[in-house]
Amino acid sequence: MAIDKVREYFREYGMEDRIQEFEVSSATVALAAQALGCAPQRIAKTLSFLVDGQAILIVAAGDVKIDNAKYKKQFGTKAKMLSPDEVNELVGHAIGGVCPFAVNEGVKVYLDESLKRFETVFPACGSSNSAIELTIPEMEKYAGEEGWIDVCKLME
Repeated sequence: MAIDKVREYFREYGMEDRIQEFEVSSATVALAAQALGCAPQRIAKTLSFLVDGQAILIVAAGDVKIDNAKYKKQFGTKAKMLSPDEVNELVGHAIGGVCPFAVNEGVKVYLDESLKRFETVFPACGSSNSAIELTIPEMEKYAGEEGWIDVCKLME
């Protein structure tokens, strides 16, 4: 199970006890915010795309969406999200629990600038009922392998 891979990942840093598991689903931004009792924008959603045949992840604030022009400028191609089957196969986590931790080898992880508005954010931990609260420096350390990009805009 993917949450077990994430728990093992955080165990290396002595942080596995910070993972929260819920009796209810946290598979969407709205459900995660409700489960955590926080504002939806503080949910760090992980979006999965295909670039040059490789899976990439973009972690962004819960109140933004991909800006196609910015995305194309950053990656030189149109944004193409992975299908649910592709996500599980290429990334190693299922839809609803996709996170930037303990992903398959070769998956590049980017952090969107939209996260920098917050002191802490809540990414999932590999299941549809889990999350961990991380500071922005912790997000950089544990998830931001490729660094910061600006490819999102606020939802209308």
